Amino acid sequence: MTDADGTAGDGELPAGTAVGRTALVVNDLETVVGFYRDVVGLAVRDRRAERATLGAGGDPLLVLGEDPEAPARPASSAGLFHTAFRVPSRAALGDALCRIRERWELDGASDHRVSEALYLDDPEGNGVEVYRDRPRPEWPTDADGGVEMDTLPLDLDALADDAAGEPAVPSGTDVGHVHLEVPDLSAARRFYVGALGTNVRQEWGPSALFVAAGDYHHHVGLNTWNRRSEPRAGRGLDWFELGLPDGGSLEATRDRLADAGVEPVPIDGGFEVRDPDGIPIRLRVEGP
Repeated sequence: MTDADGTAGDGELPAGTAVGRTALVVNDLETVVGFYRDVVGLAVRDRRAERATLGAGGDPLLVLGEDPEAPARPASSAGLFHTAFRVPSRAALGDALCRIRERWELDGASDHRVSEALYLDDPEGNGVEVYRDRPRPEWPTDADGGVEMDTLPLDLDALADDAAGEPAVPSGTDVGHVHLEVPDLSAARRFYVGALGTNVRQEWGPSALFVAAGDYHHHVGLNTWNRRSEPRAGRGLDWFELGLPDGGSLEATRDRLADAGVEPVPIDGGFEVRDPDGIPIRLRVEGP
């Protein structure tokens, strides 16, 4: 079992675990769909009166549900920092930069040493990251095997020069990670590491934690930078999904969560749990 204090040990999520879909509640479906299609570069896979699913290469990545009456997320509430769409090449990241420059506003860009990333907000204020990973042999690591990410300047002109001129993200794009804003990093660590079974990959002082299944740099980021103090509320993040490689891993994770006092609720193909801030996480089998 993973130790109660969050130290990685036996009973971890398997290395084949990955983020699946994320879901957002939005006020204006038409506008938000247009952003993720035309700026991020996702394809609309399914569209109904109050719901849309977008993805890449046939894979669903983002579910948007419309609720015109949903209030804005309060400034004090936990929730989404950003959904991070991972593209498979630097050329695809250059294409994303060109779309953003032409059709939207870039909020930031960074070289994280393990990845190169672009940051922006969607029309309703949900954070978005588009990034590409550097080859794993280039990732800097510490003496314990953790990653050593940083926030360094990214040469945007050089990135734009590498663009391929494609109007959409290519097949192989996925949701590489989800980054959350939480009120209490210790409580988040107890849940995501101690109960769910992720590994701590890096800590940034007392204000940020990056955790993953296996040795990825992070599948979930957690921070307290904006001093959120209340549980999730309002529009924005509805749920996110973790795909496990096999049924045995799913059952072991269900048992581990139940042993930690977290109640798994059955859903189609898996189960759902809520983190300490009320954020739903859906776990399913996504392996071959």
